[in-house]
Amino acid sequence: MKKLFTSNRGQATTETVLLFPILVIFIIFIIKIFGLLVLTQKMEIAGFYAARRYQLQSHTTEFLQRWDRNFLKKDIKKKVEDYLGFNNPGMKRLLSLRSLHLNINTSGTWIKVKMTVRTAPPRINFLCKYDKLQLCKDEQSCLIGYAYLCETGGEIEVIKYVGPNERVLPWVRPENH
Repeated sequence: MKKLFTSNRGQATTETVLLFPILVIFIIFIIKIFGLLVLTQKMEIAGFYAARRYQLQSHTTEFLQRWDRNFLKKDIKKKVEDYLGFNNPGMKRLLSLRSLHLNINTSGTWIKVKMTVRTAPPRINFLCKYDKLQLCKDEQSCLIGYAYLCETGGEIEVIKYVGPNERVLPWVRPENH
């Protein structure tokens, strides 16, 4: 019976040492995928904030629209960058953030707020040392994944529509009634 529960003493240590790098690779992938999910959710929230703030604080007169372009849009972009993590080096590195582009289009019936975040490649160098064409063999989804991981990174886009700012006049209570 004792023979069933005994084994070679060095076997578990060897397996642990050999499997540890594979475990680290999986952990890095999970962290990067989780980071992209967090970035997507943060962009949805920031897009709502940007659209709603522009809707409530923008102006319809030509004179005050210059203020919207020169101050309001820049301030919204600064707040969105801060929320997404562009000003935090750790968050910027975790989410692989590269740049943010905020476009606000006020022509037409709706105000269209379009946010685009460009991410850098995740910087997993040991996966990128192989030739792309030899590794993927002309499979399109593999080529796109390789380009994201090793060459270009990705681009996430959020579009929000809000109505124009039609402030109603405040309700005035009738006097003497």
